[in-house]
Amino acid sequence: MGFEVIHTAANEPRFNMPYAPAIKVTSGSIVFLAGITAAPVYHSHPHVAAEFDDIPADPGKQAALAVEALERVLEAAGGSLSDVVEVTRYIKDIAENQDAINRVLGAAFGENRPASTTVEVVRLATDPRLVLELRAVAAID
Repeated sequence: MGFEVIHTAANEPRFNMPYAPAIKVTSGSIVFLAGITAAPVYHSHPHVAAEFDDIPADPGKQAALAVEALERVLEAAGGSLSDVVEVTRYIKDIAENQDAINRVLGAAFGENRPASTTVEVVRLATDPRLVLELRAVAAID
């Protein structure tokens, strides 16, 4: 791995946090990924609403589609989810959607816990039916 997980002296593993407080990149290339949703990575601009009709309403299913797209983009860059060092999650209605999203992202990232930030949004730019957008940074050897 081209990075090191950073904890402070007060680290208490029993909390099983779903993220790392910091990641120090020690080698490799840094790859910045554009925002990824459950929508197809390649779609019309300006947006055509009909292209997004197959997006499921379920937040867990949307998260799974976003993770699959994230994996495809990382693979194209020569990496994988295990190379992600930072992720920003833009979530519409956190109270309603975060638990399902957390389950999917926790399973997808496994032991790799990237630094993360969660931001609640009113709407995502691509389509009003979307509830999650992921933005990530990876360190790929």
